[in-house]
Order: sequence, then structure tokens, then C-alpha cells
Amino acid sequence: MRVHELAKELECQSKDLIVEIQALGEAVKNHMSQVDEKIAESLRKKRKSKAPAVEPKTQPKKETAVLVPAAKKVKEAKKTEAVPEKISKPSPVLPAKSPEPSAPVVAAKPVSAPVQAAQPAPVPQPAAKSAKPIRFPIMVGSLAAELNIRIPELIKTLMGMGIFANVNQLLNEEIGIKLGHKLGILIEKIEDETEKIISEIDTAEEKKLLKPRPPVVTMMGHVDHGKTSLLDAIRKTKVAATEKGFITQHIGAYGVDIPGRGHVTFLDTPGHEAFTAMRARGANVTDVVVLVVAADDGIMPQTIEAAAHAREAGCPIVVAINKSDLPQANPQKVLTGLQRMDLVPEEWGGKTICVKVSAKTGQGIEQLLELLLLEAEVLELKANPDRKATGTVIEGHLSKGSGPVATVIVQKGTLRVGDILVCGASMGRVKSLRNDRGKTIKDVGPSYAAEVSGLNGVPEAGEHFLVVEDEKTARKITAGGAQKHLSLEGLYERISKGNFKELKLILKADVQGSEEALASSLERLSNDQCRVRVIHGSVGGINESDIMLAAASDAIIIGFHVKADPKAEEIAEKEGVDLRFYNIIYEVVEDVRKALEGLLEPTFREISEGRIQIRKVFKISRYGNVGGGFVIKGKVTRSNRVRVLRDNIVVFEGKLSSLKRFKDDVREVAQGYECGVTVEGFDDLREEDVLESFRVEKVATKLTAPSAQS
Repeated sequence: MRVHELAKELECQSKDLIVEIQALGEAVKNHMSQVDEKIAESLRKKRKSKAPAVEPKTQPKKETAVLVPAAKKVKEAKKTEAVPEKISKPSPVLPAKSPEPSAPVVAAKPVSAPVQAAQPAPVPQPAAKSAKPIRFPIMVGSLAAELNIRIPELIKTLMGMGIFANVNQLLNEEIGIKLGHKLGILIEKIEDETEKIISEIDTAEEKKLLKPRPPVVTMMGHVDHGKTSLLDAIRKTKVAATEKGFITQHIGAYGVDIPGRGHVTFLDTPGHEAFTAMRARGANVTDVVVLVVAADDGIMPQTIEAAAHAREAGCPIVVAINKSDLPQANPQKVLTGLQRMDLVPEEWGGKTICVKVSAKTGQGIEQLLELLLLEAEVLELKANPDRKATGTVIEGHLSKGSGPVATVIVQKGTLRVGDILVCGASMGRVKSLRNDRGKTIKDVGPSYAAEVSGLNGVPEAGEHFLVVEDEKTARKITAGGAQKHLSLEGLYERISKGNFKELKLILKADVQGSEEALASSLERLSNDQCRVRVIHGSVGGINESDIMLAAASDAIIIGFHVKADPKAEEIAEKEGVDLRFYNIIYEVVEDVRKALEGLLEPTFREISEGRIQIRKVFKISRYGNVGGGFVIKGKVTRSNRVRVLRDNIVVFEGKLSSLKRFKDDVREVAQGYECGVTVEGFDDLREEDVLESFRVEKVATKLTAPSAQS
């Protein structure tokens, strides 16, 4: 019999049973391993012999015994906190009570000491009436207005502290309070109302209120490997047939009831970018990832990316080898590819569960569902259904009949019609709930999906939602702000605070050899305080998927002889992801090393101003190859430096030798206009090449670096 079957019989957890079996000398790896009948029998006897000793239910008593004193301690602590306030007023009388001759000498010092010690604390006492509550982070200009101080004066004070800031730069709490002391003004931080309200709602739940919940499973993999068709076979519907080109165009959440076994909620996404976009906004919805790989195609680039995203999310991966019924199917090729990705198949001695399936014939689907439910059992998924609902938005859109509509997955509690819901910047009272079949329902429990109407706006995928008491509370939460991601300059501050242990990097290079050399060199920089880890590395330009993975993982992206495409740059700016571009390995290693040691002093920043797409190349004897181009972004200036990008890989960097509009030499060409260009020292321009025009400007050091060392 298998481990999980014996665990059910003995009424214990599979993982605990595995430890017991291994102690008896039996080599079992996971809950699907076979157990020798003799060992099974000995475990049954062992459990029976221990049964009487377990009968007295001492555990619950221990819990209550611990809880009562804890409550008393809290009350006592509150009393003791109140006592010093009462004593502090008559404290000058205490020295007079001492009858000893030495008492006046001894007492005089303690009496004067508090007076002197108390003096620095109320240094800003003359200005106590003007003490200002400030919400951090805050811009220099805004802080000057709040404190009723001229901006130049504030900047001058900051310079005296060794901080060079302009009017639009953000100040954190530490710098703000130090600045207040310098100015003789008491500054108090305003507590974040959003965090306070959410923490009150999302308090730690008692274990006895938790109940088992179904698993939430995401299908991921390479395009056209059959993710939606496989889900279609599981649901026995025709979802794929309704999609344009039979490819999923949106995010869907679908519930599947398995008679006599349980329920599974499936997320069908258009790719791992959407999966990671949700994580980038703080959503951690998925319990298990099903990595779909076509048996006739094998491991593809998107398969590798999907696995990297799933790993970084910390989700167990089950591999479904689809299209196994085809004559050209080669499952061994898939298993070999998985091993190269460090996903060693179970049948080869690893831990990755692989199932051969066919969306067309239904082969292996029952086994896949059984394994998913077993995986959920091992993960011990639980939630409290008897509380206010919280969860994640899977998809949002505007409906003609219902207005803003959001597809959500409930993670805790139960969502009901009439509840007041907050989703990011949107809020509203739940008017109706529909399941994935379009049926109207009254409530939704943990791990179930539903379509919600009644919001005042369309929320984004990945937004956290929660149910609150009233509209006043909802309005407070919707006023919350966004989180800033890690930058290389801010790394040392995080490390010095002691709450940052790992620097995550994403490497993109022009060739595989460079990527491997970079990864090896950077990971060797790990020290006792911070580990350097490359979470994903590949060849090619930086794309949207890389940005979303960095945003979700709080990672820094390093491009080596490559650039980011325009859409990726736009998302990076929006998400606050730090992009770094280098041409020399030594410079990459040196910058990361300096960042780890708090020595990084950025003085120059590269600013991309425009891009030209070469649409035709003309060979002219006097000039060589002349590119006929079109400015697709920004403006191109004759004096700026340029990079020649081919498939987002840098093939040359230099400057323009000529920039023309028709036959005239010009200084710059704006977006939407044609031009003729030649690049100095480069005569290999090709059609579809992109010339990126950029300039380098000197900038002040970011505020986070000096504050960490002050």
C-alpha cells in the first residue's frame, strides 16, 4: 500500500508517517511511495499500543493554561505602564526621604541628572505647540509646506546633514525626524491607516477555527502546449473553442467538483506574466502549479520561464506531459529536459511528479486530479470560513449591463451579497455573485471563485480585496499608496536594518557564456549578512516577463550587452523596478559588491531620449551604408551617443556621423518623422535595426544611501 493510504488508516499526516517509516530503515521518498506490508503491520501495532496514553486530551488544556496567564500578563503590563506616569510627578520629593548624611550628596546628583537629561528631550519644547504629524515618505517641497518653512532653507539644512536633495525627492521617516531635530520642530509619524485597518481585520486566527480548504491550481507552460485544452477536458466543456485562435485571451477561474473526493479551483492564465503580475501586487493565490509540456515538442523557452516564476513563488510543481497519445510523442525527451532544469522526475529518483496525459483522449486526467488532491493534503491547506472575506482579484472588466465586474478568489472567510468590498482603489457593496457557470449564488467560501458586481471602478488583476464594516472604513483604505521596490542604492540600508537577507538578481545577456560567468561571479559575493542569488538568467533582451518577475520578487535586473524593449521599460518605470545595463563583467561585480558594503556612490545616470527604426538601407559610395529610418519614440539628437540594437541585443555603441531630413543636415528629429542616418565606425546597418539615442547626466546620490550610514 502507499504512504498516504496508510496515513489515512492510522489517522495521521503523511509527512509524519514518512519520518517513522524511514526510522525503521525503509527508503520512502514521498506520500506516493509503496510501504512494505510487514512495516505497515508493525506501525499499526505500535499505534495501538500507544493509544491509551493518548486518550487523555492534555493538549487542549495546555493551550488554555497558556492563554489565561498571557491575558493576565497583558493586564499587568498595562497597569505597570500606567504607574511611572503617576510616580514621575512627585519624583523630586524622593531625595528628601533619605535620612543618611551622604544622601544629600547622592540624591543631588540623581535629582539634577534627570533635569539635565530631560532638557535635550524637550529641546523642541518651545515649538511643541507647532509639532507636526507627517505621513512618510514625503517630498521635500511638501514637507516645507507642512512645516511652514521656505524650501531653500529646508534644502540647506539637509545639505548640512550631508544629504543633497531637490524639491521633488522623497524623504523617509528617519531623515524627516532628524531634520525636525535640526530645525527645533517635533515631527511625529502618522500611522498608516490602511495597514492599521487591514491588520485589525486580518488578525491571527485561532487554529480551532481553521477548516480544510480546496487547492487553487494554476496551469502554466509554453504557448500551444495545450493548457486550456487540458483544462477543457477536465471541466468537460468547450472553453478553448470560444477563444480567438483557440488561445486563451483572458484570465479565468474555474471550479471542478470531483465526486466523492473534493473540489479543485483552476486558474487558466494567458501566460506566466499574468501569474507573476498578480504576485507583483502582493497576491499569492496559487497553491500548486501544473506545468504543461507537450510530449511532441519538449521543453521550450516559455517552459523554462514558467518554471522560474513558479519556483520563485514557492509553489510545488506537478508536470503534465500533454499530447502523450500522438505517434511522435517522446516523453523521455521531456523528462531529460526537466532534469536539466533541476526538476528531477520522481521515476528518476527526484521529487517532481510527472503525469502523462492527453487532453484529446482523456488519458491520465483522473490520475492528475488524484495527485493534485494528494498534494493539497500534504500541504495541509486550511482557512477560517467564519470571518470577513479576504482574497484576490483574478480579472476585472467593464460590463454593459452590470458596470465594473471583478472575478475574485476568496482566500479567507466567506463573501456574501451585501458585503462592503474594497479592491485596491475601488470599493462598493456586493450586488450579485456568479460562479464560473454563470449561476447566481448567495455566498462564496475559501478557495472558490466568483464574479462580483457592485464596485465603483474596475480593479486590476492581483489586487487584494477585503470586506469591511462600513463605507467610512472602505474610503480610508482606498486612500492607501503603492510600495517602492528595491534599488541597488537602497540595498545597504535594508541590510543594515537587519531585515534583508537575500539580494535577488535577474540576468539577461547577449550570449549564454556571459550569463553563466556573470551568475557565477555574482553569487560568490554572498556574505554572512546577505546572500546573492540569481533567480533567473537567459539570453536575449529584457522583456515584460522579466520586469514582472522582478516586481513580484523584489529583484534587480542586470542587462549585459542587451537592452529592454520599450514596453518593458514603461512597465519597469511604473512598477519601480531597478534596471541596470553593463558592458563589462568587472563593473557589474564591482557595483554589486559596493552596494553590499554600502559604498555605492552613483554619480551618473543614462537617459534614453529616442529610438529610430531602420526601414531601408542604402549603399552610397561616399558614405557607405546609410539607414533610412523612422523615429518611433521620443526625439533623436545629433550630439547624443547611440546604440545599435538588433533583437534588443547591443551590436555597437558610438555616435552618429550624420543625421539628415531629406538632403538637409539637422540637429534633431522628433517622433513620427523620417530621417537618414550613418553611424561613425559602423557600416553594418540592417533593416529592422533600432538606434537608441541616449545621454548621460550627473545626479546626486540617492537619499537611502547616506541615511543608512548617518
